[in-house]
Amino acid sequence: MFEVVGFWWKTRSRSWLAIETLGLIVALSVLLLPGLGRANAQPNWTLDPTASVLTYQSVKKNTIVETNKIRNISGSLSSAGDAKVTFDLNSVDTGVDLRNVRMRFLFFETFKFPTAELTAKVDPAAFADLATKRRVKAVLPFRLNLHGVDKDIEANIVVTMISDNMVSVASEAPVAVHVEDFGLLPNVDKLQQAANVTNIVPTASVSFDFVFTADGSKPAAVQTVAASAEVGPVATDAAKTNFSDEECLNRFAVLSRTGAIYFRTASARLDSQSRPLLGEVVGVVGKCPGLKVEVSGHTDSDGSPVENKRLSERRAQAVADAIVAAGIARTQITAIGYGEERPVAANDTPKNKALNRRIEFSATKLVN
Repeated sequence: MFEVVGFWWKTRSRSWLAIETLGLIVALSVLLLPGLGRANAQPNWTLDPTASVLTYQSVKKNTIVETNKIRNISGSLSSAGDAKVTFDLNSVDTGVDLRNVRMRFLFFETFKFPTAELTAKVDPAAFADLATKRRVKAVLPFRLNLHGVDKDIEANIVVTMISDNMVSVASEAPVAVHVEDFGLLPNVDKLQQAANVTNIVPTASVSFDFVFTADGSKPAAVQTVAASAEVGPVATDAAKTNFSDEECLNRFAVLSRTGAIYFRTASARLDSQSRPLLGEVVGVVGKCPGLKVEVSGHTDSDGSPVENKRLSERRAQAVADAIVAAGIARTQITAIGYGEERPVAANDTPKNKALNRRIEFSATKLVN
């Protein structure tokens, strides 16, 4: 039996459940291209991420609508009709770094599931007359893999030929996606607890306009997508050499509340399931060289206070040792155990006790 280190944070959050739809949309787009390929003697097509846009909306408190984007997407369609689209969940774009990090680590759990993938098998004959009509409406099926779950979905789309070598695939109407289909409903609960809000609607709607170009064709100006600095790829954490102090603190605050560090019951031995999150922590610490990171351990109130404090110290030290073993300087890491002294919930239910059993990360300026 494992203990799950709990999460706790009191900040605004967003339930951007529509990322699944993002994939949905991309998949739909790709499905159209076989017809174009045949009409223009171009066997393969590639999604143009600089000319494509996807927006998604979610609702909290039943009435507050929030709109955001997924920025980094890629897709292709083979001459045989095999469509595959991958999108980067670390490119969530809310306009605010802290909100981006919350969605990545708490909702999508990108330390375990960094991408989503869409696949489809398309019959080229279904779009054989696209080059003549220039605009076709269709209902297209595809399979979306998100958060380790496969789901068959379909959506209504409008396909428009922009030129002989370019096609736009857009949503005819917003597409609804239900997060419970992908096992993400518990993560909505995390967001609600984090923001201290209720009634986050577990369904999202997505609108999109994706542009595909024939392989080997020259890029052309695209008028169907509104010009905006927010359209196209965006740099993610992996491309950054170092984080600002604010970015470091944002990441430590959210990583502390993922509940993804695991120990055997009454043991300080880290379980292998902790590796994905620890890898993420190591990556963040390495890009925050000016900060000293404290790893703190906390327990519930079961057992004696003395034993709980000792256990929390051992667990914090185990995490610190794992970070150092991954290449971080010992001088940048400290460990401390608080036992049951700092609960974040009443120790009255199994769920609340799990919240109190946790590892947290905080940081201060290094003193030379």
